Amino acid sequence: MQHAGAGDRKPRPLYTPEQRRRRDETPWTLVQGILAPLQFLVFIISTWLVVRYLTTGEGLWLAHASIVVKTFILYTIMVTGAIWEKVVFGHYLFAKAFFWEDMVSMLVIALHTVYMASLFWNFMSAEQQMYLALVAYTVYVVNAAQFLIKLRAARLGEAEAKKARAAASGQESAK
Repeated sequence: MQHAGAGDRKPRPLYTPEQRRRRDETPWTLVQGILAPLQFLVFIISTWLVVRYLTTGEGLWLAHASIVVKTFILYTIMVTGAIWEKVVFGHYLFAKAFFWEDMVSMLVIALHTVYMASLFWNFMSAEQQMYLALVAYTVYVVNAAQFLIKLRAARLGEAEAKKARAAASGQESAK
């Protein structure tokens, strides 16, 4: 049973008009738009190299190198994303609009960082490191999906808002 008025609630837009303007004007939006697909491409290649090592025992050096590259891209996208969030929302991280995405990003970073520490201090076997990388990659996929869903919802919301403004403008001009 639905509560009275529960279906009437409209989702809050992801951006205020001012935040949307700042998002569109900052070069950090383009940086994020370049780094995100680059990170995904490296993730795909690295996943293949890690699985290849785990199934054949070959290519350990390449698997490690790919995880290190993926980790550095992750760190870069996180730092530049924090700057983007500061420009758009006034917070380096955990702005209301991206709170849960940032929380999961922290887990992704923590897992990658443990991998890097294990590589540097050698406290895990190569196989354990590869499985840790796969866990980190799984959480990364969840995090990427969070962002894609959020950004798609924002685009749909902006399209609906445009339609509503156009309809309201048409009604006003008809009067």
